[in-house]
Amino acid sequence: MKDFEFTRRNFLHISTSAVGGLMLGFHTPPSFAEQQVLGDTIEMNAFLSIDPDGTVKIATPQTEMGQGAKTSIAIMVAEELDVPWNMVQAVWADPNRHVNAGEVYTTTSTGGSRTVQSRHPYIMQAGASARERLRAAAAEAWGVSVSAVTAKQGILTSGSKSGTYGEFALAASKVKLSEEPKIKEYGDWWLIGTDVPRLDVAEKTNGSAIYPMDISLDGMVYAAVASCPVPEGTLKSFDFDAVKDMPGVLDVVELTQKVDVASFRELRSGVAIVASSWYLARNALNAMPIEWDYGRGVDISFDSQTAEAKNFLASGGKLVKKEKGNPGARSGGGINPENVPEILNASNNIVSGNYSRPFEAHATMMPPCAVADVTAERVDIWTFTQDTARSLGEVADQLGRDTKNIYLHQTYIGGGFGGGYNMPVHRQAVAISDAIGKPVKVIWSREDDIAQDSQRPPIWAEYKASLNSDGLPDALLTHFVGEEKNVSFSTRGVADMPYLIPNKRHEYSAVQSHIPIGYHRAPGANSNAFAVEQMVDELALAGGWDPIDWRLKMTEGIEPWQRVLKAMKDKSGFTTDLPDGEGMGCAIYESHGSVAGCVASVSISRRGQIYVDKLQFFVNSGYVLNRQNATEQIESAAAYELGAAMYGGLDLRDGRIRNTNFDTYNQLRIADMPPIEVNWELSQDGWWGGLGEPGGPPVPPAVANAIYFATGTRVRETPFTKAEI
Repeated sequence: MKDFEFTRRNFLHISTSAVGGLMLGFHTPPSFAEQQVLGDTIEMNAFLSIDPDGTVKIATPQTEMGQGAKTSIAIMVAEELDVPWNMVQAVWADPNRHVNAGEVYTTTSTGGSRTVQSRHPYIMQAGASARERLRAAAAEAWGVSVSAVTAKQGILTSGSKSGTYGEFALAASKVKLSEEPKIKEYGDWWLIGTDVPRLDVAEKTNGSAIYPMDISLDGMVYAAVASCPVPEGTLKSFDFDAVKDMPGVLDVVELTQKVDVASFRELRSGVAIVASSWYLARNALNAMPIEWDYGRGVDISFDSQTAEAKNFLASGGKLVKKEKGNPGARSGGGINPENVPEILNASNNIVSGNYSRPFEAHATMMPPCAVADVTAERVDIWTFTQDTARSLGEVADQLGRDTKNIYLHQTYIGGGFGGGYNMPVHRQAVAISDAIGKPVKVIWSREDDIAQDSQRPPIWAEYKASLNSDGLPDALLTHFVGEEKNVSFSTRGVADMPYLIPNKRHEYSAVQSHIPIGYHRAPGANSNAFAVEQMVDELALAGGWDPIDWRLKMTEGIEPWQRVLKAMKDKSGFTTDLPDGEGMGCAIYESHGSVAGCVASVSISRRGQIYVDKLQFFVNSGYVLNRQNATEQIESAAAYELGAAMYGGLDLRDGRIRNTNFDTYNQLRIADMPPIEVNWELSQDGWWGGLGEPGGPPVPPAVANAIYFATGTRVRETPFTKAEI
């Protein structure tokens, strides 16, 4: 067994061959530049090329991390090009080309649910442009007007003449259009809006999909890296002599940060052991004496932050004003934050509450990993990233090299959730390879991943509202306490909530924090919805309103919200009248341009165990590109957020994260996953919303509201499993 490398690939190979299945091979994916020359393919533009047999290769500049970008981009191009789906192949775009040839793909950033929402115009334009150039080439060859040529499903026709796209690709690549064509409008689509099978399913199920973890280079060694367990801390000393003779150990590399406090995108102070295998490197690293300067963070804990937050909530915070008024408010006067304290003080009907959520980690399926090969002539890097061009630029910055000689090879990554923007693993890999003169694979353990991640920040929230005689609020004060590095996370969806309350005031305060903060699937909205949508239920019930009817009343005139809420009321079977131990709860939130409503059904055992029996979603994203994949994204976001709300919560003590693996940082298990029903309630009136993130935020408050109706207990903190019910 010592000569056999046991990997996921080998496991699949053995297990499938043992039952007569496919024998799986291993290959290193070629770059897009290499793919261009295969089969005499003709490039029409940076996004697509056409083979002589009519096969269309469509470049994917965004990262594919499970959200379906590879398929979505291909759909947008194929829709306009009008080519049969079975003739489409997706290939990786070349980050080196993008960086050094004028950003030919516009952006390689992958996040914010923007791949379809904001990028469809220029991606679809690439397909439309190629289609019109093919028509022009055929018209020239046949001596007819362009208007007489039809391009449909990979075939060009005019009267009795016809030809394939492949036959005219070379001539079309030389055509210059006097103006670019407009992309199709709703109603003219033949592919968009249908259920399209994802292009990556076969690779991911048969084991042939390539991740950074799978890359193996000749002469490659392995490195395990230690950084200070207290973020912002730095390396003081280490004793390599104590471990240099351990099995497999080859070298040690000190990693030095360039600034006093390194951001999550910069190289952090640390030390790496290089060995013949990662296991041996990790063993030596664990055994090596290391001394750290812990810095300011050693005295910070979640308890100390909570105490600080409570002091802020008691004394008031900084006013966050809305730039835009609210003429639809019931008083007709727009939002007046200055009036709120006066109205609240004068009211005899006050409702108030408070909520909190802790730090959360990304905890992607694939721990961060990078493979680097740094030579005098060029740099090659495979890495965990959600922005290939930016990571390429960071490699150039780390090494002080020209981007022209740096080649980042895109692969799949096993989840991202915003974490792929934040990991400096590629900086570590190129720094180590440069120091030792060999290709190296750097792998973060799960403990490294969670401890060194850029975390989702905690919130502490409080609200106070006054009610009119109709049971509806006439003034609302919200005060959210977050961390000091990103105010927008703690105000998103709160300061700009759509509810038509005549007088609203939102305040914000920040606790001391040394924990790196980064993007985290629906940043801000993921935590804030928990507070806002439970607050809404409390206000509705205090005023004698049904929770859905309250939301309908308070969003009158806001069509995207009204559409979702009416569907929730009509289709979900929502009721507040169920037997003890059973409950339904609702919540609705806007995130990344889409409005998502959730109705949760729960049951509570006699011992207080929480069972989520069903989640029903009602989603308005304007349009949907691919219903099958869009549904999967809602389900995925729901599972992700349900896991954090039920079982998560990072334990910050003495400046460091203490629960750094899945035995203590719990996740949703398969047996805990409820059935999910997704209903599409689409406005289809000229706007697109994102879909990778909006399914998450309404889940925790919907479940919490359901728990209230089942038990009479209001759950004001997560994880729910720690609540006394």
